Amino acid sequence: MSKANGFVNSWLRHRLVILELLEQLQDEHLDYRPWEKGMSLKELVLHMLQSADMFANSVIAGHFVSPAEPEKAVNTVAELRELAQALTDKNRQSLSSLPDEKFAAMVDVTKPFGRPLSGEVLLQMMRDHEIHHKGQLYTYARIVGVETLPLFVKLQLD
Repeated sequence: MSKANGFVNSWLRHRLVILELLEQLQDEHLDYRPWEKGMSLKELVLHMLQSADMFANSVIAGHFVSPAEPEKAVNTVAELRELAQALTDKNRQSLSSLPDEKFAAMVDVTKPFGRPLSGEVLLQMMRDHEIHHKGQLYTYARIVGVETLPLFVKLQLD
């Protein structure tokens, strides 16, 4: 198995659970925020999606690529699910085709992280960042009343 396929499989075991969790949410949940300065549920999910896309694009480009804003406003859970699926598909496809050399190559991420980092380190950061925020999303979901949550990690990829 290539490094790319190994990484994509480990990342998808978490990302696909996020997509499942989004199925449990309703529009009225999007504006929930645990405290005044905290991210809303919608902002948290957008942050997760945009950050993962930024990490992936930076590794592919070999330099820092700023997170992209969604092409259209996200106002409903259906739109959030659509964006999540589109970015998952995009990142899955682009990361699956990464040559092994990209994992060892240094990426100039001095602007956000203070120094260049290898593609492998950035991809690990991508996955770990998403796992961290997925835990927060589980907490948000419980607080807004979601009773049945998916298993934290997908045991088998389809």
